[in-house]
Amino acid sequence: MKFEHLIEINDPLNPLIDALTVDQLWRGLVLRAESPKLFVPHLDDCVIVERSEHTFRRRLRYGELVIEDQVLLTPMHQIRYEVAPQQDIAASSLTMTIERPEPQVLFVRFEYVDAHDAATDAANAMYDEFRRSAYQESDIDTIRVLRDLAASGRLDAILN
Repeated sequence: MKFEHLIEINDPLNPLIDALTVDQLWRGLVLRAESPKLFVPHLDDCVIVERSEHTFRRRLRYGELVIEDQVLLTPMHQIRYEVAPQQDIAASSLTMTIERPEPQVLFVRFEYVDAHDAATDAANAMYDEFRRSAYQESDIDTIRVLRDLAASGRLDAILN
């Protein structure tokens, strides 16, 4: 399954949307990767088990389910989450890319890919529609949380 969508962050023509800076947006997306419990209410635990300059590995626990992933950072541009195949979970990835088509205009592109073949995708078509909807709602909620954090000044206080 492949799925992508854009969420508009800044629209200079819409005064009802509080604008975020690229720095605030980047810090918020990094915070989502490092402290996902702020963004994912059903996540029980997240431990960063290894870290280098632009990469870290995490262990996420949802009840009895434990998932390990790797997060790759391209500063001020992109965060990529990679899940290797494990237990009953296929390989998958989520890429969040900051897009700046014009000055003062910001988007985040969310791209989801899993390693299922075409036959599996066809068999899971209805289930995948639910997943797409859930991913989109989760991403919208992520941006809502980022806006709340920015409004309270918490994204200004976080250092890269």
